[in-house]
Amino acid sequence: MFDTRPSWNDYFLEVADLVATRSTCLRRQVGAVLVRDKRIISTGYNGAPRKLKHCSEVGCLRSEKDIPSGERYELCRGVHAEQNAIINAAYYGISTQDTVMYCTHQPCIICARIIINAGVEKVVHRGDFQDDIALELMREAGIELVIVEKTDG
Repeated sequence: MFDTRPSWNDYFLEVADLVATRSTCLRRQVGAVLVRDKRIISTGYNGAPRKLKHCSEVGCLRSEKDIPSGERYELCRGVHAEQNAIINAAYYGISTQDTVMYCTHQPCIICARIIINAGVEKVVHRGDFQDDIALELMREAGIELVIVEKTDG
């Protein structure tokens, strides 16, 4: 008899996929899951800050200003999924030190810096976004990076 359960990486990335379905971003739906000792401690998806209208309600500021993907991150109503996972942990008083972050996409440079300072020790993602400086910073900080290709199963 063999084990047909998904690997831990596949399992938590599937959870991140589900979390991403809550996203209100009109351009890209992203989900993130923070895990310690194979237990979920926090999740996040990209969308407007608490109490603000979502892009799905008021339109995309980045599209209105014709800002390409990967540029001028500050010109956006949304908070990134990785940021929200860390913020949600902080909001409820949960330490993010020595955690693993599972992301539907590779983190950007802003998220990379936050991930580093939050004490995340490993990031597992599916790629689908390219920010070489973010990868360089996380490697320099000693964060293990794992890319898992999405399967069609």
